[in-house]
Amino acid sequence: MTYAVKEIYRTLQGEGAQSGRAAVFCRFAGCNLWSGREADRADAECSFCDTDFVGTAGPGGGRFDAPQALADAIARQWDGPRERALVVFTGGEPLLQLDAALIAAMHARGFSCAVETNGTLMPPAGLDWICVSPKAGAPFVLRAGDELKLVFPQQGIDPAELEGLAFDHFFLQPMDGPDRVANTEKAAAYCLAHPRWRLSLQTHKLIGLP
Repeated sequence: MTYAVKEIYRTLQGEGAQSGRAAVFCRFAGCNLWSGREADRADAECSFCDTDFVGTAGPGGGRFDAPQALADAIARQWDGPRERALVVFTGGEPLLQLDAALIAAMHARGFSCAVETNGTLMPPAGLDWICVSPKAGAPFVLRAGDELKLVFPQQGIDPAELEGLAFDHFFLQPMDGPDRVANTEKAAAYCLAHPRWRLSLQTHKLIGLP
């Protein structure tokens, strides 16, 4: 399999339950809910996406023709102790490309493997952390994992309808964009009234990290 990767970089996880933890991010190119082209945004199932996942020209990006080659590229970005090494597979939609062979290759290099997915596809075996961020109007098949992170508010998704799913952590993340301040206030108010949910802020943006 050939993997198309937009970028690979080391940073701090900025969102959710592992916020603040050092990690290598591997951002796959492509998504099944939006082409990534602005001309298509209005008709996309995920029209509020704030990520550039088009092409392979980002830092560390490219096409990798084997899981070992991509695993080596990811491992080169980590210079800390291997017992704390974490790779976060993201996108776009990483489950269009992430497979058990790549996960096994990362485990062989001492990495724990996390994924951030929209929940429209089932994951391969071997992942250590699954974060699902469902999108209104899209199929929602991956209904269990470690972390549910709902971008809020989304017309068509009521957080109360998700509380019974098999996740260990439930987060509301204010939708970015021109209404970010108002959305943050709404998300905070919802978490206060519904303590099953916790507030997730994009702390990497607040401190200027990628």
